[in-house]
Amino acid sequence: MRLIFLFIIFFLTLNCSINKVSNLHGFRFIETKFEKIIINKTNKNDVRKIIGPPSSVSKFDDIWFYIERKKTNQTLLKLGKKKLAKNNILIIEFNKMGMVLNKELLNLDNMNDIKKAEVTTNKKFDQDNVLSDILSTLREKINAPTRRKK
Repeated sequence: MRLIFLFIIFFLTLNCSINKVSNLHGFRFIETKFEKIIINKTNKNDVRKIIGPPSSVSKFDDIWFYIERKKTNQTLLKLGKKKLAKNNILIIEFNKMGMVLNKELLNLDNMNDIKKAEVTTNKKFDQDNVLSDILSTLREKINAPTRRKK
């Protein structure tokens, strides 16, 4: 009995992987594909052969976006929270002839922190008028529980 218990524990520990589990979203190895794209030499068809179809296309200009995002599990103490390991965005701009005009690779270092505005705006209307009184009484009647008629 004891030998079977040790045997089961041994196989359970073998199944536990030391490698961290990672979730990949988007295209892989954008950095290496970025180097293969040459400005004023590579066209749209070449970019499709190198990387594939874009993740997103700009409606206004002829710009293609490719996204690569990788999240990995943190330590066991973090209880399965995921950490952003890679967040690469490849931006390719084409001219009217379909040739690469500009290319840019954004990564975790280029990400901007979004700051929230601290200023609040004040209301320009007053709630002490006839219309707000009528609407508030209607709201109270709608939200009130229905009465059963006997």
